[in-house]
Amino acid sequence: MDKKITVFTDGAAKGNPGRGGFGVVIANGDSLIELGGYKERTTNNEMELTAVVKALQTVVNINKKQPVAIYTDSKYVVEGAKGWIFGWAKNGWKTKAETGVLNKELWQTLLPLLTTVKIEWHKVPGHVGIIGNERADAIASGFAEKGTVPLFNGPRKEYGLEISDTSFDEEKAKERSAARKRQAQKAYSYVSKVDGIIQTHKTWDECEERVKGKKGTKFKKSLDKGNEEEIIKEFKNK
Repeated sequence: MDKKITVFTDGAAKGNPGRGGFGVVIANGDSLIELGGYKERTTNNEMELTAVVKALQTVVNINKKQPVAIYTDSKYVVEGAKGWIFGWAKNGWKTKAETGVLNKELWQTLLPLLTTVKIEWHKVPGHVGIIGNERADAIASGFAEKGTVPLFNGPRKEYGLEISDTSFDEEKAKERSAARKRQAQKAYSYVSKVDGIIQTHKTWDECEERVKGKKGTKFKKSLDKGNEEEIIKEFKNK
């Protein structure tokens, strides 16, 4: 039997903001329970945070003396729970810029839980094959899309997924990290292909106006002149 409770959490919002859901998988020795729910209008961050709050509330009822390992791909949750939350509480739930803290009620609910349970935080990459997190994501996405998902509650041996395996595809993690860095870089231009005709655009609004609602289009952000030429060549060959 594991000496600690293992928790996997995820949140999703279709539209961000939009209809959302959260998903949780809690493994406690030979038992396993899934949690999930939805909200009509929410954000990804709110659902990520909701998942952790719901998980810890459940853990406290199970055994608050047992250490908990939480696996999440949310930087917002991990950095908030390990640092920001304490400053916000001292500052009357305002940020350093003196603006109100987003999702304040959830953070206020989380604060006492952080001191009730001993938590081992694991910030992991998203969508790289970690079995427990992939299942939590499926639950969250399912609730966001359909409003309901069948949830498991029973013996771990009947679960069908080996969630004790927290290994992941390191190459895929590197690719996702590189993609996020690329998305954060300032665009040199945007290249689009519609009905076989390639055009370049200085702004995303111009590109979006051309491709929106049209089938079979291609578009990509370029980071410099050379990259723009590479994309044009790529589109010509497809």
